[in-house]
Amino acid sequence: MKKTQLLSAMIICLAVFGMAACKKDKDKDPDPGPGPGPGDTTEEVVVLEGNLETRTLTADKKYLIRGQVFVRAGKVLTIEPGTIVMGERSSRGTLVIDRDGDIIAEGTASQPIVFTSNQQPGDRDRGDWGGLVILGKARTNQVDPVIEGITPEVHFGGNDDNDNSGVLKYVRVEFAGIELSPNNETNGITLGGVGKGTKLEYAQVSFGGDDGFEWFGGNVDGKYLIVFAGWDDDYDCDYGFSGKVQFGLGIRYPGYADQSESNGLEWDNGPNDNDVQPYSTATFSNFTILGPIAEGKSASNKNFAYGIDLRRRVAMSLFNSVIAGYPKGLRMNQTSVLEQYADKQNGVISNNIFHFPAAAFNGGSSVDVDAVEAYITASNTVIEDEASAAKHAEIGLKQDWFFGSRLASAYSSNPNFTVTGGLLASGANFSHAKLSGFQNVGFRGAFGATDWTDGWAEFAPVNKEY
Repeated sequence: MKKTQLLSAMIICLAVFGMAACKKDKDKDPDPGPGPGPGDTTEEVVVLEGNLETRTLTADKKYLIRGQVFVRAGKVLTIEPGTIVMGERSSRGTLVIDRDGDIIAEGTASQPIVFTSNQQPGDRDRGDWGGLVILGKARTNQVDPVIEGITPEVHFGGNDDNDNSGVLKYVRVEFAGIELSPNNETNGITLGGVGKGTKLEYAQVSFGGDDGFEWFGGNVDGKYLIVFAGWDDDYDCDYGFSGKVQFGLGIRYPGYADQSESNGLEWDNGPNDNDVQPYSTATFSNFTILGPIAEGKSASNKNFAYGIDLRRRVAMSLFNSVIAGYPKGLRMNQTSVLEQYADKQNGVISNNIFHFPAAAFNGGSSVDVDAVEAYITASNTVIEDEASAAKHAEIGLKQDWFFGSRLASAYSSNPNFTVTGGLLASGANFSHAKLSGFQNVGFRGAFGATDWTDGWAEFAPVNKEY
């Protein structure tokens, strides 16, 4: 009798399970595997695949990017404040906004839009999915270039510097960016030929699998950007990028660095040292770039390199910023770079604070390192000393902004980034012509008395419940 009852119960359970599985297939929900949304049967999860039609993603649902998902020319993807969009790890989910496509992702300080991994809290890791790729029609210095990491290939760039690809505002991108092969990667946020009509403000990339932000040409402006615990470079620029970017933060986790060398700022002009124009002439101001060294002189991971690495005829400018915590300071890789700054003055590095615990300056083969040092020290504050809480306080940096010995998941969720003392609290200068149109503030670095990360940014996303 007991065996008969047990067999009947098993048959009923199998029937119920089969009905539920059929419903999942019919509704095209993802399998209830890893991930905060897919495993939650109480909340609807909508799968995004292939080429999307014009549509709106609403905050009452969660969304899963499966494989490479495209917003093609003439289509518009609108995302409501507070919406959660997950990239599928198994299919390397990646969202691509093609030329003449648009993304309107405008969150708020209290309801940011979050692009994150579909893995469960505690299991998320860098490179879980492919990230956000936005392509426009603004100028580059390459002929109809192909964006990295996307198959089949898609092109970007053109002649419309006022091109509008939409809005990214109060947006977080977490655990995104995949190195598919050497020099063939997606990043947290990739911007190819994106024009000045596009709005990029209050955007954070965390635990990326390659670069945080990478600009390939274009001239989109940006404000209030964060790269946190990335893998390769925080802010990477190539192919003639010429935008204006103000207020940016970069913080490195000591355990994450790429074998290709990880830098705070890696600025380039092209894939080689040929004289291709327009040059990369973007201007950055009010950045705080913090490397892995909180104490002493050396990083535990030898793949960390430079606070700022300048390559192949780049002529970008940096003002009113601070770089600290990298084992090496600044490198000019080719004589063509030194010429752009010291001779032609197409690029300017001025009124910054550099704290270098070890080697301060370097150059590629045949580069006059003494000339590099002379150029930088003439108009910047250079501090060569071991990293310490006391030295950071003199500068105006708080020791708990550095990762130090904390694990990746142990950083504060909402640090206080306000600056009220030290060298950073004053001394900004906006008199240079390249700073026309920038917000004139008194402080150097990314912060003054107001913490613009408060409320929308997240610095402990590994265990975050969504």
